[in-house]
Amino acid sequence: MQYGNCVKPKPLLLLNIAQLLTLRSAADGARRGTALSDLGIIQDAAVLCLAGKIISAGTTKDALRDPWLKKNRKKVTEIDCGGRVVLPGFVDSHTHPVFIHPRLVDFEKRISGANYEEIAEAGGGIRSSIDGVRNASKAALTEKVFAVLADFARHGTTTVEAKSGYGLNLESELKSLEAIRAAAREWAGTVVPTFLGAHAVPPEYRGRSQEYVDLVCNDMMPAVAKRKLAQFVDVFCDRGAFSAAETAQILRAAEKYSLAVRAHVGQLSETRLDPLLRCQPASLDHMDHVNDADLPALARSDTVATFVPGANYFLGLARYPNARRFIESGVAVALATDYNPGSSPMFSMPMAMSLACTHMKMSPAEAIGAATINGAWALRIADRKGSIEPGKDADFSVFEASDYREIPYWFGANLCGLMIVNGVPSGRLLS
Repeated sequence: MQYGNCVKPKPLLLLNIAQLLTLRSAADGARRGTALSDLGIIQDAAVLCLAGKIISAGTTKDALRDPWLKKNRKKVTEIDCGGRVVLPGFVDSHTHPVFIHPRLVDFEKRISGANYEEIAEAGGGIRSSIDGVRNASKAALTEKVFAVLADFARHGTTTVEAKSGYGLNLESELKSLEAIRAAAREWAGTVVPTFLGAHAVPPEYRGRSQEYVDLVCNDMMPAVAKRKLAQFVDVFCDRGAFSAAETAQILRAAEKYSLAVRAHVGQLSETRLDPLLRCQPASLDHMDHVNDADLPALARSDTVATFVPGANYFLGLARYPNARRFIESGVAVALATDYNPGSSPMFSMPMAMSLACTHMKMSPAEAIGAATINGAWALRIADRKGSIEPGKDADFSVFEASDYREIPYWFGANLCGLMIVNGVPSGRLLS
């Protein structure tokens, strides 16, 4: 089945941009502190792209002086942005797209007062998605993942981290990662695959978590590495999932197979970060419960703290991560949707940004930096994603707004009218 339409990019010129948010910076590394708000805005701007790469980004006046453009303008596709906002494509650095069914029973139980752990004990939660994935064909999973990627793109996301984690045995984890690979080949955007075999202890290993950890390290991970199915290994380190010691064992095993690491930490309870930071994770995600004493070491590290406020919203939690505490401590922070069937069935990075502004008191500028360039740093691809500057991939979105602050302001709305994904435009503004 043909899912996508990956076409060869043509020379492209975007003109009449009211605000071009380049996110350019002289600093090396993820944005921290006040630098997170530096959007590198150019007014009355233009962007020139060739072969899927950005050639120049500056004022319209400067763009039209370009010698190559003067000579080849008839060969260039021009898009009049009509005084709209253009920014880098969002980098969604934490998603779980490989599942079959929504968890509607969990949804109803939560409304009636059950919490996350009570639902899991009743057979809901992560474990309730296992049968659907184990029984599904790779083709069915691929079709599901591709549909999700298309939904992400419609909301301005051009790069997605995609985790396995609902199969929880060797066959189904490999099948899940193969589905991610197959869907990614048909999508115009970029997918970063992550092996999350340690998402939960499956029912057949209940009470024998160490045996399952050994299976993840000794059987699953070597097979994943041999097939080159993942760039990262992830672990859900929390109460009711995997302990800090079990997590460290899995992260150390990943190093043997040259796989980078990341982890879910502090969603339900506090875990001290020092043992995990020794494994140099690219990111630690959720971070609702973090000890103040761990912030200096986190700030000194290259690890990004990735917030997923959609989960707090959907779970009906009164408490959100204290973003100001992290930012003011010098920690690099990112935003992601945490798209998944149980706690955050959300495609929209603008909605995640809105929640970050209203419930975590991040400024609109900070939210954009966290959703673009710092998301790229959380995936270790900031050399080609997350900002609009020469040499980087031509990934950006045109929003139907004249001021970037409107993007998180209009919550629940999709103002993304046009996406340029690896140099190829698509969206309703072309029709």
